[in-house]
Amino acid sequence: MHSEIQKVWLITGTSKGLGLYLTKLLLSLGHKVVATSRNVSPLENEITNHRENLYPVALDITSDQEVGKAIDNIVKELGRIDVVVNNAGYSLVGSMEEMTDKEFRSTMDVNLFGTVNIIRNVMPYLRRQKSGHIINISSNAGYVGFGKAASYNAAKFGVIGLSEALAQEVTDFGIRVTVVAPGQFRTEFMNSISYVRNRIDVYGVDQAERMWAQFSGRQQGDPEKLVKILVQINEMEQPPLHLLLGPDTYELVTRKRKQEDAEFEQWKDLTLSTDFAKP
Repeated sequence: MHSEIQKVWLITGTSKGLGLYLTKLLLSLGHKVVATSRNVSPLENEITNHRENLYPVALDITSDQEVGKAIDNIVKELGRIDVVVNNAGYSLVGSMEEMTDKEFRSTMDVNLFGTVNIIRNVMPYLRRQKSGHIINISSNAGYVGFGKAASYNAAKFGVIGLSEALAQEVTDFGIRVTVVAPGQFRTEFMNSISYVRNRIDVYGVDQAERMWAQFSGRQQGDPEKLVKILVQINEMEQPPLHLLLGPDTYELVTRKRKQEDAEFEQWKDLTLSTDFAKP
């Protein structure tokens, strides 16, 4: 089965996990895929079919300069970019007290600033062609704070906020934006979790590490279904701005929204008490 129109998809973080699943699906549908990763050899080893439409690019998305050059080269070679999927990311587990400045910033660099670098450099081309779809992969951790994941939460909450702002900025240029918040899907994401080096016993990071290791490979979410949905929303005239994926995410986020609403109501008197008194 081939899609009607061949598109050029640019995807970050394609050496494993969702990025790799999506790359394989798109190639099977006849699309061109610019697949970026810090190291492209795992990707090239994995892709055996439809390689004529695969364009692997070794790229450090945390370098604005590198990203700019790569995107210029892609457009020179392929003429356009139709869909951008900001998928690269990793989680750091540990309390805020345990995280070094470097560990915290590295998480933000990959999960948030890498996405910003891609968007900043691809926008002139999308704006000129008056079309495009930017799909940013956040997480249920972009809506709900989890202890021992503060830097990941900060980055993924940030991705949702920047997607909402971006959507308003680009709507006049025919560009669509979707921010996707998946829950637990059965990919290698769990195996790429980083853990803080400096550990303070009371925070229980050792136990958390053991728990995540046991959970890996048992997640309920089917990554093949997820990537089909990404292709599906791209084919819509009006794709959603926010898309939660997975029953676990729906449950977590809707429950948190109810708790927030109740808290806002509880403190409403204080909230409304801050204006100057009316004369």
